[in-house]
Amino acid sequence: MTFNNYDIDELAEGAILLDGLEDAIIGITEEFGIGRRVLYSKEKIITILCERDGMTKEESEEFYDFNILGLYAGEQNAIFLITNNIN
Repeated sequence: MTFNNYDIDELAEGAILLDGLEDAIIGITEEFGIGRRVLYSKEKIITILCERDGMTKEESEEFYDFNILGLYAGEQNAIFLITNNIN
């Protein structure tokens, strides 16, 4: 399923969105006592950073760790799913 900003505004009002990473959105999450949040694929983010920004895989992972994963913007902060490293 592809999400657009309208869908996200309707499904997860107030959720934090990461500019330029819309193609990495894979869902909306909800948890009791916390508003809905946007779920991103880590692997898709890494791919976008490599292709769009010309980063190497190592550069994109470092950028992700410090500038995306390390971002705290409130209770409805984005969350990330890792799928490639599951045994």
